[in-house]
Amino acid sequence: MLSDIVDLRTFYASTLGRLAERSITVSLSALWQAQAGERLVGLGYALPWLERFGTDAERVFSFMPARQGAVNWPAGGPSATALVFDEELPLFDSSIDRVLLIHALEHAENPRETLMEIWRVLAPGGRLVVVVPNRRGVWARFEHTPFGTGRPFSRGQIDALLRETNFTPCAWGDALHFPPSRRRFMMRLHGLLERGGRRLWPLFAGAIVVEAQKRLYQGVPVAVRASRRVFVPLLTPQGAARALPARPDQPALPTSARS
Repeated sequence: MLSDIVDLRTFYASTLGRLAERSITVSLSALWQAQAGERLVGLGYALPWLERFGTDAERVFSFMPARQGAVNWPAGGPSATALVFDEELPLFDSSIDRVLLIHALEHAENPRETLMEIWRVLAPGGRLVVVVPNRRGVWARFEHTPFGTGRPFSRGQIDALLRETNFTPCAWGDALHFPPSRRRFMMRLHGLLERGGRRLWPLFAGAIVVEAQKRLYQGVPVAVRASRRVFVPLLTPQGAARALPARPDQPALPTSARS
């Protein structure tokens, strides 16, 4: 099950979504070291956090997977959004300083290829910040939130995947310690439950947050990858009829007859 762009926008516009955004922001703030003039890319649905952490960046891009869909961002200026295939990003090698990956890796067809592509576009010493649903958490068991869709990860799984793709995990965090209930009295207690969960049951958090650094001291084999996707221009309507060419034995109609 995939999270559509409409579902993501609707969730983060709701009260529960705003509380989830706040919880993830606290975890990101604990490990995010802002650097002026960096080039930042958000892959997946990272809009709420790009607006918070991208203020000092030289440039900020929001890449959204084609299977998810995209929206225009920011609303008050030139668009910095692109619809992309997560295994073939439209960027040069070593051109980005930091990538924020959220609502993307759990839906990737091949998470390893996605991380290898991010490794390619990151500059030496670049940082990758990943937010994924926790396999042990309660949020992964309810489908009314984006964290209940896709493939959840355990901490050991995401650690092994990062090391396999030549990243070194540097800092860990967790978020979403309160239950994903839409009842008002439960949401009113989210602050108490969030603080208590960070101390008492961090293993059962709804999301895992990890920052990893691009590793350079290990050789990476060079291979040409063939894309498994066939892209269709977005302005071409699906199923639109096309004019058939005239057969060689059939004379073409005069101009007057065509009109």
